[in-house]
Amino acid sequence: MHDSTRRDARPRIAPAGLMFLAITSIGWGFNWPVTKFLLAELPPLTLRGVTGVLGAVLLALLAVMRRQSLRVEGAIWPRLLTAAVLNVTGWMVLMGLALLWLPASEAALIAYTMPVWASIIAWPVLGERPTVLRTLGLVLAFAGLASIMGGNGFAASASKLPGIIMVLAGAFGFALGTVLSKKYPIHLPPLSAAAWQIGIGCLPISIVGLLIETTHLSNVTPLGWWLLVYSVVGQFCIAYVSWFAALARLPASVAAIGTMAVPVIGVVASAIALGEPLGAGQIAALVFTLAAVVLATR
Repeated sequence: MHDSTRRDARPRIAPAGLMFLAITSIGWGFNWPVTKFLLAELPPLTLRGVTGVLGAVLLALLAVMRRQSLRVEGAIWPRLLTAAVLNVTGWMVLMGLALLWLPASEAALIAYTMPVWASIIAWPVLGERPTVLRTLGLVLAFAGLASIMGGNGFAASASKLPGIIMVLAGAFGFALGTVLSKKYPIHLPPLSAAAWQIGIGCLPISIVGLLIETTHLSNVTPLGWWLLVYSVVGQFCIAYVSWFAALARLPASVAAIGTMAVPVIGVVASAIALGEPLGAGQIAALVFTLAAVVLATR
């Protein structure tokens, strides 16, 4: 792979990149309560995998309609597979399963410690040395986790531990994928790149889900069907394409910090739509997490 990172270049912030980042944050933020609701009607792997494959097919059709080539050169495949596994497969599986143990609001807060891990990974991969502020950001990120785990007592925290571990693993994998995508960019048209990554990432999830899970479509309510449409179109076709477009136009740290709006949207939307708690523990975790993200990416 060719190292595309230029250490002597000053990162540029493209206005279009910020616009795409805002679209991503809104799409992903609302998807947390949506997924939590749908998990009551559909099993997790089938839900995450099948909606992703459908989204990838729609993106591929749109790419063909817009005359964007779906052809992938041999040298690009290792980068494409790596990005798909880290940014899609790992994220989808771990976040979907974590919601079985965690409220959507708390899962969203933990997940978006991702910029902190991205800042740490960027040191060995991109040569960006951690600063005092980034170190402080890491401390604040763990303070946010402590606020969530300690909010309802030790017994409640222990029951949440599997979900917390899954979310942290997914966030770390996504951070690694983000940094690697900046070092080794995938040179494909935007729609084609998104279609391939989402399709490759979600296909194995859907196969495993259909093999080991039992799905009863009769359990899906009319609202559930509308939310499934949102998952396919909003999360995959719009938010993921916007994320890849933002990542191509912005420095990795700026793209990472831009996702700080996602947990805010996720926490508020979950409180309104699902009646999840929005007490002192969640608010403290939100403040600590956002402060950590700001410091870690300065």
